[in-house]
Formats: sequence, C-alpha cells, structure tokens
Amino acid sequence: MTPVDPEALRAAFRVLDALQNLDIPYHLGGSYASAIHGIPRQTHDVDLIVDLAPDRIPALALALESEFHFDEQAAARAVAERSNFNLIHYASGVKVDLFVKGTSTFDAAEFDRRLTARLGQDSSREVFVKSAEDTVLRKLLWYRMGDEVSDRQWEDVRGIVAIQGERLDRDYLTTWAERLALSDLLERLLEDD
Repeated sequence: MTPVDPEALRAAFRVLDALQNLDIPYHLGGSYASAIHGIPRQTHDVDLIVDLAPDRIPALALALESEFHFDEQAAARAVAERSNFNLIHYASGVKVDLFVKGTSTFDAAEFDRRLTARLGQDSSREVFVKSAEDTVLRKLLWYRMGDEVSDRQWEDVRGIVAIQGERLDRDYLTTWAERLALSDLLERLLEDD
C-alpha cells in the first residue's frame, strides 16, 4: 500500500511488536498515515504516537535496546513534556519517532478514532493508524507551525482529500478546524479539491 523502504518496514514492525507485547497503546501517523489514506510517497522514517507511561519506559527499552539506540533519559523527558524522542535502528539507520500522546481534547479524540489498516505489500499485518480526518488536521497543524511553507505537508493533505473524497467526515473536519484555529487552511484545502 505505502511505497516504503523494506528496511523501514522491518524496523517499524519490530517497534510495533514491542508496543503490542507491552500493551502500550499507539497509532501510526505522519507520512505513513497520509500515504495509507491518500497518495503514497516514498518515506524512510516512521512516526508513532504512543500513550507511554513513565513506568513502561524500562520495559520498552529492554525490548528494543539490542536492535535500536534507545535513550531512556530522552524517553523520560518526552513523557514528562509530552513531546517526542526517537529510536535509531542499528542495522539500517531507520529512525522511528515516538510522539507521546498529548493531554488535549484533540489528542484524546485522535486516539479514540484510530483505526486498523494493513501495512506493507502482501501483508496481512494490521496496525493502528490515525484516521484520515485526524491526519489532515494534524498535518495542517504542522503546516501552520512551519509557517505554511512545507509543500510536502500540503501535498499530503491534498492527496488525502483527493483519494478520500466524500468519505471524509466534513462535519468533524470543520468542527476541529475551528477549535484548532485551522478553518482558513481547511477552507483553502477543500476549495483546491
């Protein structure tokens, strides 16, 4: 489905296995989510949103440290600050960014609306992924925070709108765009459609 580097996919599955084995809730976001819902593009990095508690960090580190550079202090800071940290796969150099779930109502809504999708060609592997609507909204947030200059973010959301069309929950998009001060960007995006 997504034209990913096979090494990136193997690294992602290794991290996903650890999260699932440790019952750490997650969903796939970023370029993988936009490619699943929209127009696929090559990507090497993996973004995961995790609901990681401080007491789970040592177990996650233990599960992954033989294959990944895992900085427990960076992970602890990310959990405390609700930010992100990354894992680097030793064998391939693939970077897996773990974004700790925030505390806002939107963060909760995203997690509640995550869905399952198949990842990888010829794969029956189902993973949790951010919904199409939430991928659009999150990418619009990143676009705004980046001074609205990222062609990649804009093209990703245009691709989602083009592929999903009427399947998108426009009421949900409009409601959250207003709450997140993104109404102008959403209106521009939908006018481009």
